[in-house]
Amino acid sequence: MNMETTNDVEMLSVPDINEESTITGEQVNGSEAAMIRGANGDILVSNRVEVLSNGFNGSVEAQSHTETHLSQDRAILDSHVLRHQGSESSEKGISPSEDELLEDMDSYKMPPPSVRLRPKFLATGLCYDSRMRYHSELDPPKQRLDFHPEDPRRIFCIYEALCLAGLLQDPQFMQPAVVEKPLVRIAARHATAPEICEVHTAGHFQLISHTEDQSDLDLILLERRYDSVYFNRLSYKCSLLSAGGAIETCKAVVEQVVKNAIAVIRPPGHHAEENRPMGFCLFDNVAIATRVCQKDYPDICRKVLILDWDVHHGNGIQHAFYQDPNVLYISIHVYEDGTFYPSLVDGNHLHCGEGHGLGKNINIPWPTKGMGDADYLYAFQQVVMPVAYEFNPDLVIIAAGFDAADGDQLGQCYVTPVCYAHMTHMLMPLANGKLAVCLEGGYNLKSISKSALAVTRTLMGEAPDRLSSTKPTASGQATVDMVKAYQAPFWTSLTPGPATAIPAQELYDEFGMIELPIYRERLSKSFKHQVLATINYADPVPVFVIFHDPYPYPRSSKEPPPQLADIVLHDELDEYRKWINDQRFAIVDVNFSISSAVYEDDEDAHFTQDEREIRRITEREEMVIYLWENYIE
Repeated sequence: MNMETTNDVEMLSVPDINEESTITGEQVNGSEAAMIRGANGDILVSNRVEVLSNGFNGSVEAQSHTETHLSQDRAILDSHVLRHQGSESSEKGISPSEDELLEDMDSYKMPPPSVRLRPKFLATGLCYDSRMRYHSELDPPKQRLDFHPEDPRRIFCIYEALCLAGLLQDPQFMQPAVVEKPLVRIAARHATAPEICEVHTAGHFQLISHTEDQSDLDLILLERRYDSVYFNRLSYKCSLLSAGGAIETCKAVVEQVVKNAIAVIRPPGHHAEENRPMGFCLFDNVAIATRVCQKDYPDICRKVLILDWDVHHGNGIQHAFYQDPNVLYISIHVYEDGTFYPSLVDGNHLHCGEGHGLGKNINIPWPTKGMGDADYLYAFQQVVMPVAYEFNPDLVIIAAGFDAADGDQLGQCYVTPVCYAHMTHMLMPLANGKLAVCLEGGYNLKSISKSALAVTRTLMGEAPDRLSSTKPTASGQATVDMVKAYQAPFWTSLTPGPATAIPAQELYDEFGMIELPIYRERLSKSFKHQVLATINYADPVPVFVIFHDPYPYPRSSKEPPPQLADIVLHDELDEYRKWINDQRFAIVDVNFSISSAVYEDDEDAHFTQDEREIRRITEREEMVIYLWENYIE
């Protein structure tokens, strides 16, 4: 350790956000239990540190505090004037016992493959770096109620909740770990330019990187050019730490250094487009981590499921993987007919991917705010989990915004910590347990702390508490059913078979109907077991041909399913069948299955949604002609 001593007070170097360093202690009550190590191993800052700024000239003033000043520290942090002033200051040295304990906390190294534990014996990982708090507004408002929602305190409040719950050891909280396997710390690092450019353009990277050299006025003018973002001179390095934290968290999970992990990171990322920041997001953390893991582990991390439960649609993640067959993106968000942020039509249920990625994008767009636990669980049970198991990913990443949580002022939904725990628990068996949770939004400090704590407890093996409500709202159920119908052509698990409408055995027992063979190869694939007829279909009697959808579409939905414009419910069809049968007329019953196999074997079977719809219509026209020529005429 390199320390200078003056009058029995140890003088330490000042931390620089630009230097590759690892923080091994954490904030407590507005202060830092800081031991920041530089790349050469020197201690840069020791003891409690408060970060202040009055000009964003890129350096930091560190002031030591005693225990009597902790309340004042917390008040200053609550105002999140995390600003940086260029002057030197002195720090009291950290005690040898604290020094050793802090070193032990973050001395975890990746064990060699020969001594790796089986996943169930591994601990859960945590990535948190208090330097990410340095990203703050350039001119913070003076009134507390006017604070920007993307508040630097967000990540500290989550970290504090984890420490006070005894899930990890931080000596500054005076709270020992009370669990058998405490959280294992995963060190964040600055993401590299090549890693960022796996998702973003070089121009976008340069735009963000140049912010560390701009004046206050230039930064204020720059943020006005973009949608809902702010900058200071440290925003660039903080966003690199956020992306790097997501990368290292996912890597630790993929390599099974930990069984699963949570990354408490900011700024968030899922709104950031390839060429512009927006929606509080500078770099798309989850998308970058996904691309890096696919590139670095092509044999064990080829297919990735990203589940985004942030209340806002993750437009950046969707666009990054819209044509990728190996990334399944599922977003559950408030849509409000395209008026809810980010206010893009891309968040509706009609956007299913394109090209090779067709079917690998699923949006569950709530029509209104106010959705609760039962709505989210219904979406998981009916769409998310069936599709997830069918996709069979190598890695699962949750883009975990907690702004749908009860109490969040922006989301205005009512999802409880218990529901977040249940959703996490349902995803944990996938990918051999390889699950990484990366923080996105969430702007009520109490709500995000409780929700993230519930998720972390579940990751560590604690069973979720019992849900108080399990009945979805009418609008929630209709939305999920609509999505299920629209996605059915792409997923076997969502496609109802012939038994979903009226079982063939039931039609045989009641009407004596048998299957009509289809001898045209291309049609036989899609219409196998889908065409039934009464035994008198060849007799010289009138023939009634009934074409129908495979199952009743919810009456509460505002839109018809994509397969047919006019739907006749099957209980009504039954009345027609009975009348026709009583008249001793013949019946030919054709079930237009949602899925189509006619073009599945084509080498160029990667079409847009409109092209696939045209081909389904063409297939049905061919079927009608075939029946006319071979059975009716």
